[in-house]
Amino acid sequence: MTSLARIMPRKTLAVLVLLALSGLPVLAGDTKSDPDQIGNRKVAHRSIISQEKEIAIGRQYASEIERSAKLITDPVITEYVNRIAQNVARNSDLKVPLTVKVIDAPEINAFALPGGFLFVYSGLLKAATEEDQVAGVVAHEIGHVAARHWASQMTKASLLNYATIPLIFVPMTYPVYLGVSQALNFGVPLAFLKFSRNDEAEADYLGLQYMYKAGYDPNSYVAFFGKIMEEERRQPGSVPKIFQDHPPTPERIVKAEEEIKQLPKRDQYLVTTSEFNDVKAHLNTVIAQLKRNRPETGPTLERREPQASASPGAQGQDQGDEKPPVLRRRD
Repeated sequence: MTSLARIMPRKTLAVLVLLALSGLPVLAGDTKSDPDQIGNRKVAHRSIISQEKEIAIGRQYASEIERSAKLITDPVITEYVNRIAQNVARNSDLKVPLTVKVIDAPEINAFALPGGFLFVYSGLLKAATEEDQVAGVVAHEIGHVAARHWASQMTKASLLNYATIPLIFVPMTYPVYLGVSQALNFGVPLAFLKFSRNDEAEADYLGLQYMYKAGYDPNSYVAFFGKIMEEERRQPGSVPKIFQDHPPTPERIVKAEEEIKQLPKRDQYLVTTSEFNDVKAHLNTVIAQLKRNRPETGPTLERREPQASASPGAQGQDQGDEKPPVLRRRD
């Protein structure tokens, strides 16, 4: 018996061995490189968190976002985005249902919570020039969920502090347990949205395959990277800070181009539809209407009028003294 075995109980050693192996993806042979095997292969990383628990945690934080974010509920827009996402999901390795919402925000962004809760920003729809560019970003996020990157990340984190493993089974303790800041101002732990470079690279790889399988041109994903780079050069800070730890965009472009060359050639791809342009035009109308309908929440400055008094002397004194302005908030 080794000295380590004498110090730790067998059960503890077994758990540590499980954790050490949990970061490895579960792959069926070498099918990961074969897009024809999509849906029949296992790309999810091992985790001590069950998929049911992962879905429950994702649903909890999705509810928080829906309460705090400005969601677009227009059926024309939401149904269109949902159709794109569900088409990609059907041609992916995703093992959980996908729930899609649209957030009214100008950033070129989209993110998926654990368990299959996808949020697409209106800024992404406005920045895209073709439907396949939106599909590419959605496919990348679905890649994160299909590979269970978040659950794997939490499992690896528990290795660093074995004594706190019980805490990971209480959803609301994650921000405290990991000591992470909040992201997107929606009360979502940063760890839900910030992945390692390897995870981002894998989500790129899977997303390109899912796009291809769904009939979209994967080259549009590369084209959209170029658009993001141009937007960041034109307006520094326009790309969310959450992406700062992603692989450098030029590096991702080169790697994506190499991976696209490995995909079988097709005679034609779905690039865009006339509906895409119609929905973009409708989106502009909806956003303008939402801005008009939203009440102003800033403070307003009002002056207090002199108070009437039964005493003539007191009334004259009130009229002679200027009252200070009162700051009131409009409900």
